[in-house]
Amino acid sequence: MAYIVAEPCINCKFTDCVAVCPVDCFYEGENMLVIHPDECIDCGACEPECPVNAIFEEDDLPEKWAEYVELNERLAGDWANITEQKEPMGSAEEFRNVEDKRGMLSETSV
Repeated sequence: MAYIVAEPCINCKFTDCVAVCPVDCFYEGENMLVIHPDECIDCGACEPECPVNAIFEEDDLPEKWAEYVELNERLAGDWANITEQKEPMGSAEEFRNVEDKRGMLSETSV
């Protein structure tokens, strides 16, 4: 069972999670990160590092974000692997507490 990056990551893209991932299973899109489910070892190191609480164990993912299971799997196959921490998006603080950001998701890779 993998961890899932959900909606709170959109337009923030903090990479604190990337810095602690022992298997480099994060992938980077234009305005969000995702976790490759076949690479995640379910260690949980990333979850407490996320400053916007966007990472969930699949069984604990809120129902309202159920589609993010498929999105993480699909987009991880399209996006570039990210292995080093970098600065969050310039819009991170502005969007940190914004809800209902699904319509803002860009499926474009960096």
